[in-house]
Amino acid sequence: MDPVVIPILVAAIVVVFLVAATVRIVPQARRYNIERFGRYRRTLQPGLNFVLPVADRINTKLDVREQVYSSDPKPVITEDNLVVNIDTVLYYQITDPRAAAYEVADYLQAIDQLTVTTLRNVIGSMDLEETLTSREEINTRLRTVLDEATGKWGIRVNRVEIKAIDPPHTIKEAMEKQMRAERDKRAAILHAEGERQATILTAEGRKQKDILEAQGTQQAMILRADGEAKAVERVFQAVHRNNADAKVLAYKYLETLPHLANSDNNTFWVIPGELTEAIRTVTTAFGDQSKTGLPDPGKGDAPEPDGDPQLEAGSQLSLDAAAAADEAARQADAAVSDAKAEAEAARVPQLPGRTQQSGT
Repeated sequence: MDPVVIPILVAAIVVVFLVAATVRIVPQARRYNIERFGRYRRTLQPGLNFVLPVADRINTKLDVREQVYSSDPKPVITEDNLVVNIDTVLYYQITDPRAAAYEVADYLQAIDQLTVTTLRNVIGSMDLEETLTSREEINTRLRTVLDEATGKWGIRVNRVEIKAIDPPHTIKEAMEKQMRAERDKRAAILHAEGERQATILTAEGRKQKDILEAQGTQQAMILRADGEAKAVERVFQAVHRNNADAKVLAYKYLETLPHLANSDNNTFWVIPGELTEAIRTVTTAFGDQSKTGLPDPGKGDAPEPDGDPQLEAGSQLSLDAAAAADEAARQADAAVSDAKAEAEAARVPQLPGRTQQSGT
């Protein structure tokens, strides 16, 4: 080998070594702490950086992104002397690489121990039930204490969360029994409320039903009464409009009288005292011989007609009226006799002073 080439090769190797020792490339979100002769010099930022070979060296490489640290479950005693295991999750970020490297030896261990002591102070002032229901309050108090303590270490605590709270096994069984009893209680209350509502609704339905039925009956009675009133009013108006006298009313009275005994439930029949008067009125109306001048139809000597057609027609009408009156009287006597026979057959005594003898 040529003696000139050897020095050139040595010089080239030295240059490459010096360049490699001088140039430092820092990735994004990383920070390098540089010491010169064992003393902190500066912190390299992301990108291309130059240092002095041999004199400068990298002490620590730190990641400034937000990081998550999950601690192991720690036993903590509550105010009511129960031991619970609490597992926490910590979200932190390095804001000052120099302080994180030189202000504390191991910032993760320091944060872990600070978390344990703060938890014991916070949980020690709460009972078990309050501990289980106050996670947000515990998280806030932990974050406040940790943020104040880690600020001088160049670390910012963004968030602290309680991942799990594990009470003892016996306490878990008691809590499960209590929860089961509470659920049974709520179920019984809901069932009772349902039955109560059902009973109330049923009673309301019956009440509405009775009210509607009563209103329907009332309306029906009112309509029926109105109908009967209108019928009586029409009959009354018809009677007065046609100027019906006592003779017509007496005849209608006798015509209606036989219907009083048509009921199947009648065991006796009381004969009204006005029966004789009504028969006399009808007989007088259709058989007054003194005013017409005609002989009694029961007698056999009728007057000779004088040949006047109008007189003969009047006489014939008078005879027909008298015959109709006699027929009405006979029907009335027959009805009275039948009523008496039914009363005697039923062996029901007749009311004194109210029963009339048949025939006028």
